[in-house]
Amino acid sequence: MPRIAFYAGSFDPVTLGHMDLIGRGLRLFDRLVVGIGVHHGKTPMFSADERVAMLKAEIAGFGPHAANVDIVTFDNLVVDAAVQHGALVLLRGLRDGTDFDYEMQMAGMNGSLPAGLETVFLPAAPGQRHIAATFVRQIAQMGGDVAPFVPASVAQALKQKLAAPAQ
Repeated sequence: MPRIAFYAGSFDPVTLGHMDLIGRGLRLFDRLVVGIGVHHGKTPMFSADERVAMLKAEIAGFGPHAANVDIVTFDNLVVDAAVQHGALVLLRGLRDGTDFDYEMQMAGMNGSLPAGLETVFLPAAPGQRHIAATFVRQIAQMGGDVAPFVPASVAQALKQKLAAPAQ
């Protein structure tokens, strides 16, 4: 039976921290399903299709291992989406103690649901512990350089998005 993990997030935008966790997840699991959460009450900077495209472009850089990654969108409970895609594990990254407290609560809630999924935590790589997509968006919106925090193609996509006239 293949070991399948589900890694959920907004990925708005994709950061170097996300890519690091995906790469490390691929070393631990036979298959990794990256789930882009689509929440109708939130207005992301990038559409779901744009986030899928960004992730596909970056995951292609994993070479033959890219075939072991599926990218999906979901608008239901993470545990339901994970089960729908055959996962037995939820993969989560931890940057700091605040993440730990929040993620432990989520793991407890998810573990109480009937799906029977386990949660596996990976600490963020030391050079990426400070990266948060929320901060990346704020820095980009204020004209700052986000190159140290996101892949080059994502930095370019942020520039283009912010240069486009408001619709």
